[in-house]
Amino acid sequence: MSGPLLFSALHTWARLEDDDLVSVGITAHAQFELGDIQYVGLRQVGSMVRKDEAFGEVESVKTACDVYAPCTGLVVAVNTELAVDPSTINRDPYGAGWMMRMRPSDPNEFRLLLDVAQYLAEVDQLAP
Repeated sequence: MSGPLLFSALHTWARLEDDDLVSVGITAHAQFELGDIQYVGLRQVGSMVRKDEAFGEVESVKTACDVYAPCTGLVVAVNTELAVDPSTINRDPYGAGWMMRMRPSDPNEFRLLLDVAQYLAEVDQLAP
């Protein structure tokens, strides 16, 4: 069974899967703030990404922004369905809206991510 969702302060989530890969996407908060997502661009399979480095970009009716890796590792899969229907992220950010799967290179980095309560506290600090 997959592990719990963990979060980065840069509004990405990560979940350790049964195959020891990490699924990554943007949080519900991030997709809500962006609005209707119209485009998703992702790194290629085989790319190395570092923690807090952009691994993709999303464009919405409101803005465009980079999406940052929650940990360092090798991109082993990207969600090609998002090219066809990027709004999947709006409908299901923690399920079908996953963006990449990666093989983390530093398990300690992964363990330092925020749990849901810590992430929600971070989001609350952003509120006006």
